[in-house]
Amino acid sequence: MNGRSDGRSDGRFDGRVALVTGAGSGIGAGCAARLAAEGACVGVLDLRTAAARATAAGIRSRGGTAMALTCDVSDEKQVEEAVATLVASFGRVDVLHSNAAVLDADVYGRDRELDSLDVAVWDRTMEVNLRGAMLAVKHTVPAMPDGGAIVITSSVSALVGDTVHAAYGASKAALIGFTRYVATMYGSRGVRCNAVAPALVLTPNAQRALTPAQLADKAAERLLPWACTVEDVAALVSFLCSDESRCLTGQTLVLDSGTLAHRPQHAVHQSRHPL
Repeated sequence: MNGRSDGRSDGRFDGRVALVTGAGSGIGAGCAARLAAEGACVGVLDLRTAAARATAAGIRSRGGTAMALTCDVSDEKQVEEAVATLVASFGRVDVLHSNAAVLDADVYGRDRELDSLDVAVWDRTMEVNLRGAMLAVKHTVPAMPDGGAIVITSSVSALVGDTVHAAYGASKAALIGFTRYVATMYGSRGVRCNAVAPALVLTPNAQRALTPAQLADKAAERLLPWACTVEDVAALVSFLCSDESRCLTGQTLVLDSGTLAHRPQHAVHQSRHPL
């Protein structure tokens, strides 16, 4: 698409309304900005009021349309009210990007070995990551009178095992199944639902949290010499929400720079014999 002088792209989402959860930072903020740049009126939803307002303000400063919504996606009343607020302002919902996930140190940081796992960590992970997606779909689908597009953020952690983060991985695996159910239930109404499964995305938080050695390990796992960025995820989400993908539904697209495309021995060889 060609750029415009006001900073927006030629709008494949002109006249459409999008809701992005977990949009206060990282992937959600990037996807909200991309949808707005392509013409959507965006509801920027996050548990953190200041973060949601900052993302929405950034969109507006670039000529887009956005409203901040504060909501705990695991609380049905809050989700219902947030969607109602968006619909009251813009009339409907055309696009949902369900991206909210619990990644703070008190939950994700304590999602370690199962034999010592606090059940509260498991429960909170499922409440936000899985229940939150269900509630977002439950309350946006009725606001999609002419059909719509739903994209759910899963993870490569849904597709492989690891020695930590079983709750996170299990919740993301469940979202892949959930995606197929939503696609099946609402396809006859013109609602499409797909999932994206990124590997490491180099958000500012990820770069702060990972040590140089951990970043090197992640690089050794990839076939390509570059990791995914927020912009890479936003480009894929935008495509899946657009009419260009009108025949895609019930699918999970992996965005991982080739991390899962090879046998593990490849990573072992590369780490032992770097170029």
